[in-house]
Amino acid sequence: MLHYYREMLLIRRFEEKAGQLYGMGLIGGFCHLYIGQEAVVVGIQSALNEGDSVITSYRDHGHMLACGMDAKGVMAELTGRRGGYSHGKGGSMHMFSREKNFYGGHGIVGGQVPLGTGLAFAHKYLKDGGVSAVYCGDGAINQGQVYESFNMAALWKLPVLFVIENNKYAMGTSQERASAGELHQRGASYGIPGYQVNGMDVLEVKAAADQWVNYIREGNGPVILEMKTYRYRGHSMSDPAKYRTKEEVEKMRSESDPIDQLKAKLLAGGHADEEKLKEIDREVKAIVIESAEFAQQSPEPDPSELWTDVLL
Repeated sequence: MLHYYREMLLIRRFEEKAGQLYGMGLIGGFCHLYIGQEAVVVGIQSALNEGDSVITSYRDHGHMLACGMDAKGVMAELTGRRGGYSHGKGGSMHMFSREKNFYGGHGIVGGQVPLGTGLAFAHKYLKDGGVSAVYCGDGAINQGQVYESFNMAALWKLPVLFVIENNKYAMGTSQERASAGELHQRGASYGIPGYQVNGMDVLEVKAAADQWVNYIREGNGPVILEMKTYRYRGHSMSDPAKYRTKEEVEKMRSESDPIDQLKAKLLAGGHADEEKLKEIDREVKAIVIESAEFAQQSPEPDPSELWTDVLL
């Protein structure tokens, strides 16, 4: 539980700093913060093995950190510096780490789902026992390529966990106005089991992930988990989020915040005291401050980098 607390707090503090650097003009382009959704990726990643694959969309900084990618390299990529994971050429939405089996960060809505299904095919073909965790949002679930992926994954019994991070508003339209039916049932016509999970409780996410990752690893084919979660910030840093009330956001923060909930359980269960949790917070803040300093001091890419990593 202390590990989950630290991981969620690291993501929260990192994203708060990223938002600050964006406001200062040190991060350009798009920037989609993960604040509020931390329990989803921390819970899922804790159920995966070292050789498993991970792929997601553009709200991806939390996934990188949960995969064990270095905060300095992630922040430096946000500022477009040479020390970043894509050498300053990918920015917020396009970071990768072969070492951590993290395959992006993708800007095309739903575009990562067929790629993640392909990663699952590779695991099955190589017989390495790996599972592909494919994250997408409630807006992406209506894309046609998602259903082509469901069909192939079910047909070939691929080892893939489809995680729908349902934060209720996609790019700014509520799920109720944009999506018919229950999202976790979208694979029913292909015979893919689907389940809803409280994505604001890391322990519930972990329990569901443990159960269904094992089911997938045993050769039973794909599973869909719909995580009922919530983002506190707008879709991106340029979104004022006027489609919902401040009272709604505050209610979610005060009643369902994943970090506060786990903190309360740690204290109530005697697993940690206030001083221990403050120590974790200080440790996390130091990591984030170091990453921000590195991201500003790292040199910009040489212009010759324009011609590298170009595949024809």
